[in-house]
Amino acid sequence: MGTIEEKGWNPYLAGVLSGIVMVLSVWITGNFFGVSTSFVNSVGMIEKLFDADLSVFLNISPRIDWQWMLVVGILIGSFIASTTSSSFRCKSLPDMWKVRFGPSRIKRGLLAFIGGTISMFGARLAEG
Repeated sequence: MGTIEEKGWNPYLAGVLSGIVMVLSVWITGNFFGVSTSFVNSVGMIEKLFDADLSVFLNISPRIDWQWMLVVGILIGSFIASTTSSSFRCKSLPDMWKVRFGPSRIKRGLLAFIGGTISMFGARLAEG
C-alpha cells in the first residue's frame, strides 16, 4: 500500500465546525443542509440552454438558490482547506487508486460515474 500523508485539518475540529454551521443553518433559516436538489437544478438550467424543458420530469423549477450556492461554497471551501493545509495536488489518479485498482483512468471515471449515479438516485428517492 502507498504511504498516507498526515497533512490536513484535524477531523474533530472540522466535524465540530461543520456541526455548528449545520445547527446555525436550521436555527436561523429553518432549512437543513442538502445538495442533491442543486444538481437537479443544474441539469434543469443546462437543459434550458438547449431549449429543452424537462422540468416536468425533474419535478423542479430550475433556479439558483441557497442550496445551489452551498455547492459553490463547498467547492471554494474545499479548495481553501486543501491549499492552506498544503495537501492540494492535481492528479488524474490518486496513488491509492493506482495501488489497488491499476492505472486505468477510464475504469476510475466509469466507476465514479456509476457510484455518483447510484448515490444521487438514492438521495433523490429519499427526497434529500
